[in-house]
Amino acid sequence: MNAFERHRRQIIRATAGAGLGLVWSGASAQTGKPEKTKVSIAVGGKASFYYLPLTLAEQLGYFKAEGLDVEISDFAGGTQALRAVVGGSADVCSGAYEHTINLQGKGQMFKAFVLQGRAPQIAIGVSTKTMPQYKTVADLRGKKIGVSAPGSSTNMVANLILSRAGLKASDVSFIGVGTSAGALSAMRSGQIDAISNIDPVMTMLEQKGDVKVISDTRTIKGTVDVFGGPMPAACLYAPADYLVQNPNTCQALANAIVRGLKWLQTAGPSDILKTVPESYLLGDRALYLASFDKIREALSPDGLIPPDGTKTALKALASFDETLKADKIDLSKTFTNDFARRAKDKFKA
Repeated sequence: MNAFERHRRQIIRATAGAGLGLVWSGASAQTGKPEKTKVSIAVGGKASFYYLPLTLAEQLGYFKAEGLDVEISDFAGGTQALRAVVGGSADVCSGAYEHTINLQGKGQMFKAFVLQGRAPQIAIGVSTKTMPQYKTVADLRGKKIGVSAPGSSTNMVANLILSRAGLKASDVSFIGVGTSAGALSAMRSGQIDAISNIDPVMTMLEQKGDVKVISDTRTIKGTVDVFGGPMPAACLYAPADYLVQNPNTCQALANAIVRGLKWLQTAGPSDILKTVPESYLLGDRALYLASFDKIREALSPDGLIPPDGTKTALKALASFDETLKADKIDLSKTFTNDFARRAKDKFKA
């Protein structure tokens, strides 16, 4: 055996011993075919702008272009979607980043690998019908607050706003109303006194005079005002083991999402209307587009998760959840930008 051959074998043994390090080097994820071509994604409220990049990747054929056959299951809220992944009936969750922190706090390791939204896009509105005399958040004590689903990101933001006013989650009643027509109906019929939800629902309620908005994270400025810094929102996340075992599949998913984000940067109103299903418009095209204009900057430009934003999320969660031990959370294990970075390079102009 010559010196070259001995050196070659030493390298092979070293990289084999490194195990997971080879997976994260990106070599296979850049060039290999997806390990799994059939992928099931669970999402809570697919018709909302919060998950518009997911819808675009599906409707524009970007998943198929990456060799994937993606099945998307839509649930009323993010917690139900998460349960589907935890229970094994879905591979990947399209949901709020902060779930990865909560899961780690419970001993379950999940990792986000491509960002869809760089602001939560969640607004809280008080009913002009049942609370016309509303003055401060403290007035919500004993009231019914509609959220997409209990335990969801909309619930989290409501908890945060309540805690800053000295209220606990137990001081109000949270009711799951979804993120579409059901939410509109619940507010307009007086079933709830306030609502924490996303667009287009919130803009439709606001412009029709059904609610008075008291907290708003649909813009970057609004997000910083509420959270004190950047706050990663919708993303694709999955069990950490799934990323290790299926790096090429995750790369293909990230490619499709980032390609959708890139398409959004030059898309006009008519392009959006042509691409999303008619049912997403909730019967009002003009208001749908007005909603889109309001949240456009909240969508990620490149799929990258801001590291500072993960710290913001942890701080926000710990501020009202006494069971979350912030000092025990390793944020580096809740996300990776490896896949999004490669996708960004692939689709750069």
